[in-house]
Amino acid sequence: MRWEDKDRSDNVEDRRGMPVSRGVLGGGIGTVILVVVALYFGIDPSVILQSVPQSGPPPVTQQQQKAGSDSMSQFISVVLADTEKTWHDVFRRYGRTYEEPKVVLFTGAVQSACGFAQAAMGPFYCPQDHKVYLDLSFYEDLKNRFQAPGDFAQAYVIAHEVGHHVQNLLGITGKVQGAMQRVSKADANRLSVKMELQADCLAGVWGYHADKLRNLLEAGDLEEALRAASAIGDDRIMRKTRGTIVPDAFTHGTSEQRVRWFKRGFETGDLNRCDTFNAQYL
Repeated sequence: MRWEDKDRSDNVEDRRGMPVSRGVLGGGIGTVILVVVALYFGIDPSVILQSVPQSGPPPVTQQQQKAGSDSMSQFISVVLADTEKTWHDVFRRYGRTYEEPKVVLFTGAVQSACGFAQAAMGPFYCPQDHKVYLDLSFYEDLKNRFQAPGDFAQAYVIAHEVGHHVQNLLGITGKVQGAMQRVSKADANRLSVKMELQADCLAGVWGYHADKLRNLLEAGDLEEALRAASAIGDDRIMRKTRGTIVPDAFTHGTSEQRVRWFKRGFETGDLNRCDTFNAQYL
């Protein structure tokens, strides 16, 4: 990616190395486990926490500061700035105003408005505070564990989470979360898959604009993103971790589906082509 001399966003909070504490959940260890599972599979943990009574003192809020001067935080601020340009433009075309999210960099664990999270849970978006949370160690996992290196693969991760923010602003998140609480676990998982595939498509929409309008991409960048999307498909992860594939337990979609929906957004740049909820074929 050609990112070194590009505009940077001020919406990056650097909490790396800062201490964090958490409140006590009335649900006990079972609730903590549920939240871990929810975050690992990209589900907003507030869906679980809303149904669990809270007790104990409020969590200590981590100190916030602007992103550091290291190259990785600078890279993230450039990618975030470029997503801001894309979504400001797209929202403007529809007569709406885009509200910029923040990206929070943390080390090990973090307290969000959606609950306490650990790095092992992976990157996530919290609709309650409009923030994306990212421990940079995930990029090492992406490179080594998932065999998906490259700066555009890293950018895809950010753009996917920003896609969840777009869904939140459009009212999609609230509707889907409400529906997930009224249906069976298998049906809720299918709704989650549609949410995640739509976020992949929205990440592709950003990639289209970054490439066509701002010449951000270099040769091989698209392949990096597609490799990353394929590597974190539910079927591939289940095969690695369980040895078996359970389609009813999918929450993000298969490798093929994730690649297909990212490519749809990337090839068209059209928000309207990302309607996974009414698609006859995912």
